[in-house]
Amino acid sequence: MPKSEVTASLDQVRETVTGVIADIRARGDEAVRAYSEKFDKWSPDSFRLSDEEVEKIVASVPQQVIDDIRFVQDQVRTFARHQLDSLREFEVETLPGVKLGQKHIPVQAAGAYIPGGRYPLTASAHMTIVTAKVAGVPRVVACTPPIHGEIPAATVAAMHLAGADEIWLLGGVQAVAAMSVGTDTMRPVNLIAGPGNAYVAEAKRQLFGEIGIDLFAGPTEILVLADDQADPFVCAVDLLSQAEHGPDSPAVLITTSREVAEKTIAEVERLLPDMPTRDFAGPAWRDHGQVHVVDTLDELYALADEFAFEHVEVLTAEPRLALERMTQYGALFLGEGTCVSFGDKVIGTNHVLPTRGAARYTGGLWVGKYLKTVTYQEVTDTDSQALLGRLCGRAARVELFEGHARSGDVRAAKAAGDELPWNTA
Repeated sequence: MPKSEVTASLDQVRETVTGVIADIRARGDEAVRAYSEKFDKWSPDSFRLSDEEVEKIVASVPQQVIDDIRFVQDQVRTFARHQLDSLREFEVETLPGVKLGQKHIPVQAAGAYIPGGRYPLTASAHMTIVTAKVAGVPRVVACTPPIHGEIPAATVAAMHLAGADEIWLLGGVQAVAAMSVGTDTMRPVNLIAGPGNAYVAEAKRQLFGEIGIDLFAGPTEILVLADDQADPFVCAVDLLSQAEHGPDSPAVLITTSREVAEKTIAEVERLLPDMPTRDFAGPAWRDHGQVHVVDTLDELYALADEFAFEHVEVLTAEPRLALERMTQYGALFLGEGTCVSFGDKVIGTNHVLPTRGAARYTGGLWVGKYLKTVTYQEVTDTDSQALLGRLCGRAARVELFEGHARSGDVRAAKAAGDELPWNTA
């Protein structure tokens, strides 16, 4: 797509999203219903499912699907609990009677957006809802759109089993806006997580600051790193596994072997025509696929860090070297036995990851995203109170903050009888 068309498209998305959010702020539930009717042809008596409706929907899902959902959510829950255990609250005495502490407090309400449309991403329920619940979020609101006017039963089951407190059949900008600003029927949340299309991503971008979000999401990315021992068939299959996410999903191979590069390209061209998702994977490979041949592993890892991709699959003889050599990635998948699709669907690490170079400054969604790390202070020793009061007075006056200085002066006066020359009363 020419750059001018891309810009026009982005401008159209921004303008549409701005209008929808403003309308929902003004008209609340009335606007939410109007947009749901317009975009999803969906206007039930209540967008929120009752407990009885949820139970009936879950009962309609095949037992094997339920068992698989439970298994995968157990993996996500286990990893999230280990993440939580790695976070430490503490209190330390830095001076006599001066206690400084750190606490982790969960946000009080989180929104989980589970996409529908092209793909009903049940796994996103695991990643957003289970992780929030492990963090201790007391209220999790989960939204997913109907698919062609039908209830996505497996997605509802995943949301319920993950622990969602409220399940709403509501999609798109109207869902994100309702969760963010609130309506008569939906209380607002503090943070929204979950992937979505360009309109959902733009709604999260515009509302960020009013609410927290997980990440600014872009198209799914895969980077495969391969040496001369790598299987070109595996390289090709895995590149296409992520290209099928959409026609704008980059799929890149970096290899030290020209033979692996050429054979991988040939395998991609052989496999593509028979892929059920070739309408997405084909344009993604044609327009966003890349193959780079480098001379050494050092060059391979250096170039990989420049990409700073969401998913990095390491198909080399010593894949764990990437843990030492690389610093810019969303998630590493080490060795031929570990594919990116495991991370997307079943293995337990979170699949909400940074895209578009964001791996240069952030990791992906994790239990800590739902926690506010806060501090507290207490001074009980009079000598320390006097010391800090005098220091505060001097430091604040250097910066011309007389009010701050006086607050310190008072502590020194209370603790040690210091004079307050500015107090003429």
